[in-house]
Formats: sequence, structure tokens, C-alpha cells
Amino acid sequence: MKTSLENKEKANKSMRRNYFLISLFIVMIVIAILVKMFHISLVEGAQWREEGDKVVKSNITISPMRGNIYSCNGELMATTEYEYRIYIDFWADGMKKDTLFKYINPLSAELAKNFPEKTGEQYKSHIKKGWENREKEEARINSGINVKRNREYLLLNRKLNYLELQTLKSMPFFRKRSTNHSGLISRRFVKRLNPYGTLALRTIGDVYGNYSREGKNGLEMQYDSLLRGTPGLGTQRKINGRMVIENDVNPVDGKDIVSTIDVDIQDITEKSLMRKLKELDAESGTAVVMEVATGEIKAISNLDRVQEGVWKERNNHAVADELEQGSTFKIASMMVALEDGVVHPADTIDTFKGEFKYAGKRMTDHNIKHGGYGIITASQTIRYSSNIGVARLILKAYENCPERYVDGLYKLGLTEPLDLEIPGAGKAKIKKPGDKKSDWSKTTLPWMSFGYETQIPPIYTLTFFNAIANDGKMVRPYFVREIRQNGSVEEYRKPVVIRKKICSSKTLETIREMLVDVVESKDGTGKPVKSEYVRIAGKTGTAQVNKGKMGYSNREHRVSFCGYFPADAPQYSCIVVILKPRNGYPSGGTMSGAVFKRIAEEVNALKKPLNVREAFPDTLHSPLPYVQAGMYHPAEYVMDKLDVSYEEQKITSPCISVGLQKNKIAINNREVAAGVVPNVKEMGAKDAVYLLEERGLRVNLSGRGSVREQSLPAGSRISRGQTIVLTLR
Repeated sequence: MKTSLENKEKANKSMRRNYFLISLFIVMIVIAILVKMFHISLVEGAQWREEGDKVVKSNITISPMRGNIYSCNGELMATTEYEYRIYIDFWADGMKKDTLFKYINPLSAELAKNFPEKTGEQYKSHIKKGWENREKEEARINSGINVKRNREYLLLNRKLNYLELQTLKSMPFFRKRSTNHSGLISRRFVKRLNPYGTLALRTIGDVYGNYSREGKNGLEMQYDSLLRGTPGLGTQRKINGRMVIENDVNPVDGKDIVSTIDVDIQDITEKSLMRKLKELDAESGTAVVMEVATGEIKAISNLDRVQEGVWKERNNHAVADELEQGSTFKIASMMVALEDGVVHPADTIDTFKGEFKYAGKRMTDHNIKHGGYGIITASQTIRYSSNIGVARLILKAYENCPERYVDGLYKLGLTEPLDLEIPGAGKAKIKKPGDKKSDWSKTTLPWMSFGYETQIPPIYTLTFFNAIANDGKMVRPYFVREIRQNGSVEEYRKPVVIRKKICSSKTLETIREMLVDVVESKDGTGKPVKSEYVRIAGKTGTAQVNKGKMGYSNREHRVSFCGYFPADAPQYSCIVVILKPRNGYPSGGTMSGAVFKRIAEEVNALKKPLNVREAFPDTLHSPLPYVQAGMYHPAEYVMDKLDVSYEEQKITSPCISVGLQKNKIAINNREVAAGVVPNVKEMGAKDAVYLLEERGLRVNLSGRGSVREQSLPAGSRISRGQTIVLTLR
């Protein structure tokens, strides 16, 4: 019994000793930890904080997406596109040599197929070289040499767009593998893109460099503060060997701008102008189309010869150039005289034999070699564009009171500031007698009457002619219709009236008759502009180019035509200015007028509604019409109105798919589930954009026609504000 108690006591002592030793060990560890913490905090603290700052960086700026610029048709004129630089991290933890080399042949073949800059063998060799570089780095590290690991081995020599990146990720080895196992790294860059190339480029504007977020000119510059958005803030951390930025404050994407530009009219205008510039080998050309009732600029083209045979958008001459407009200004002079009652259409004036001297300065008419016009009426001075006729009428009425004539010009609104949305816009400048800065002389009045000694940007002249077409109401030209945020309209621009009436109705009627007469009379200077398809009214202009101290050049001219169409019910006004044509006799009617005529005819045909009911029935069997997939009710309405035969199942979805069944159009349901990306393939842009934006997605369009590809797969979950790219063909 005693032995049993002694053994128990020994066991207790041993246990207590063990507990003590364990406790002592733990205490020593705790003390060691505390000592180490103290050492790290106070002794090595500065060093480790410095190392930590290298890994973690706060307040990193996160750039927002710059807003888009659209045409009034909803077409993208300027957008932001992501581009991706592709690398492989051969040091990724999960990457295995055996697995990589197992897939290297099919991967190289797919790379060569989709990115044919290299052959399959070249891609294979390139990937092997990347792994060999990793092995060399590893060997040097194992031998004690301090080597920085290359974790970004460039796979492709160019940047990829989003669709190309998705194609790359679907290739063998990369497919269904995390970055840690495939080593695939994509670095994202932002690029400003103009899907329509040079179309209205100088007005839409551009940014400083492809990847800059600052507007350089045009609407990009004017609305830069709205387009650029608000940057966010993030923190940069090193995770799994890579630097990752986590959002602390999300960026706010820029607002979208909907311009007044009509892509179809713009295309017509630019092509018409380009064709004539090539024919004339001119230095530059400008053409602007304005909607009469509103002042919306539907097209604007400014083309400069940048080298022999090549013309591009470079300077916005339409809004910036302060020019002597020439004979188009005669309309303003005639309007002032008619309004003051000092000239009547039937009044006569002697233009002699095409030559007239005043204050020692010689004035001529363009037909001087044919003996001049002799005695003509005031109306005929406009029809023939007689410098002498207009100048003598104005001299007769205002020679002793030129300030009355100039006051009349100002009352027309010719110099009213237009406050255009284009940076660098010029202003109209008309001299005033008695003003020391204006350099008024005795010859100023007669030469001003037919467009010299004044500086007026083409868009000011167009605004004046637009007022004539608009029953005397002068409206301000503008380039932006809407401002949107995430698809919702924040601001809608309405027409701004500058002058409710530039002159009396009687004067206006007379002027409009004169403008029609210029084009439709057999001997009018605008006779080449007369069209079989649309009535045109307008005025020609031809001016010698002012060379400054060298005077006016009789070899260099600026030719123009300004007017509106259709003449009896004006919808559009237009001005065309061509500078220094090398080929042909300088003429506003045959040169600028030819461009105007083509624009008027094609725009009229484009915008004229067609009544299919008035068409002759086809006696032959006609093929079934093409019906796009999309919204059901609009398609049903059109097919019913056109008596198109179709078969449909019970439609329960707002969207339909369309096919053929037994020589009939078959309408089928296309289900659109909530919360997921819908299938918009084969739809038109309008229906596709409506469906996607309704679900909170931002839509970028590329191309024209029906949707062929969508960057976000149908059925994938939606994140509001996410961007989807639709490729149309």
C-alpha cells in the first residue's frame, strides 16, 4: 500500500515538473515573440515599413471610361475601347512543365490560326524559349545569384481587342484554367476609337494620343469635363507575386454625347466634296448641311490637301475661317436695300460694259470679255451676280450715309455671336464707318456690297441663308442634341432663336424669288445647280484670295454656293466653299454648285418617304422579304401593313426569332430571362441596344447591319454598368 502511494506521489511530481517545463517553454516563447516584436517594431521598424510601402500603395487613381459620342442616328462616332497586351508568367505557382508541353502543339496551332503574324512552329519555339528563360533564372537563383524573376514574358507582339482576348482564353491550355495555373496575364489599355474613321472627325474631335483622357479639339474638347468622368481610388497590393489594384472608391464613367450629325447625310456630304476636290485638285473644301427648322448641323466636312492627291480632315474651316465670302454676300446687301425701301426689284441700273471705276479703283463683272450686262434690273443684278450692278445700287442709296447700310447689315443678325460648341470658332466682322479700328475708306462701301472687306465664317453665312429658308426666323446652329448618363437623357437641347424675323415678309418673299431665279433662269449664274429631282434656291460666290500686303490674287479664287432645298418647302440649308481650284475656270455655280446639287439630290432621295402602296404590283413571284430577329410587335406591325404572309406560334416573349417554314416566314419565341445577358444575335442595332440597355448594360457598336457577335455570352449573369461590344455585319 505504501509503495502504491509513493508511486502515485512520484507520478504527481513528474507531472507537475512537466507542466512547469511546458509552461516555462511557452513563457519563453511568448517572451521571445515579444522581444522580436519589440525589435522589429523599434529597431527594424523603419526598414520593414519601407518594404511594406513598396508592396502596398494607397490612393491609386483608377481611370473611368470616357463617354461615347453618338450621331443622331445612334451610331458611334467616338468610343473608348479596351486593348490588351498579353504575357505569360512562367513562374506561376500552378504552372507545370509537363502540362504546358503536353498542350504546346495544339496551342501553337490555334495561335497561328487566329494570329497569323507567326507560324505554329514559331509560336512553339517562342513558348519554349520562355520556359527555358525561366529555367535559366531558376538555376542562377539556386546558385546564389540575386536574379529578378521575369513574370511577364510577352506572348504576342501586338495588342488584342476584347473579342480576340476571349478567343485566346478559349485556346488549349488556357481554357478553363486559372491564371495561377496557365500563367496567362492580360494588361489592359484604353484606346479612343472613331468607328467611322474620318467622318466629321474635325467636328467630333480627338484626344491627345490614343490613350489620353483629355480632349484635344472639337466636341471632345468642348465637352471634355462631361466625357472624361470622375476617377476612382484604389489600393495596390502584392497578391500571389503580382501587383493587384483593389477599388476603394469606384470611378464614375463619363457621360455620353448625342450629336446632331446624321451619319447618312454626313457620308453623302463628305463623298460629294471629296469627289469634286479631286477633280479640281483644290487646296481645301468645306461643306455644311443644316436642318432649317431647328438649326441642327446634320453634316460638316472640312477637307485639306495634306499631300498631292490626298485630302483629309485637318482644320475646321466651316467655323474657324474668317473669310471674304464674295457674291453670296450680295443677298445681304439687297435685303438691306429692299427693307429700307431704297431699291425695288424692277429698278434699273447701268453696269456699262462690265467695267466701272470708283474713287480711282477699277471694278469689273465676270462677263467683261463679252461686253458686260449694260442696263439691268435690281433682280437681274442677283441673277447675273453683277458686282457693278449691286455696288452702284448701294452707292446710289447709301453713298452719303454708309452707316445706315452697315446698321442694316447688323440688324439682319449677320454678326450676332453664335456661341458655337466648337473651340476656336471665328466671328463675323463687318466694318463700321467712323471706327478707327475698321480702316474704313471711300472704296469700302461698294466693295463691301459684293462681299469684300468683310470677314465672315462660312457657318455664319449658312445661318443667314437658313433664316431666309425658315420664313425669316434665325436659329443658332448647334452640334449636340442630348447628354446622357448610363443611357438616360440628362439634358435635351432645343433650338435657340437669334432673330424672330430678320426682315419683313415682303422683303423675304422677294429675296426667295431672287434665289430661285439664280438657279432656274436660263442665264442665272446658278443654272448648273438646277436639278430634275429637287428644287434648289441659292446664290453663287466667287472671290479672289486676299494675299495681305500683296493684294488680291487674280489666279487664286475661293468659290462657293449657299442655299436651301427643296425651294418650295425648305428642309435643309447648305453651304459649299472650295479654295484655290487648280483645274477649270473658277465658278461658284459649276464647282461648289455641283457639290451642292449632288448633296441636295441624294439627301432628298434619302429622306423622301416612299409609299409602297403606289408601286406597281410585281407580276413575277417575289422572294420572301428578310425579317430581322428582334422585338415582336414592331415586326408584326410592319408585316401586317405590307401584307406579308407569316406563321407564328403562340408568342409569349417580347422578342422573336425568324426562320423559313414551307416557303413562309416562321415567327418563333426567343426567351429573354431576367438577370442574364440576352441573345441578340441576328437582331438589328436598335432592338439589340434597347434590350441590353434596359438591363443596365453599356453597349458599344462596331459595324453596320445585323448583330453577328456579342462580347458577353448569352445567359451569363449581368453586372450593371458592364460594357458589351456588338459586332454588326
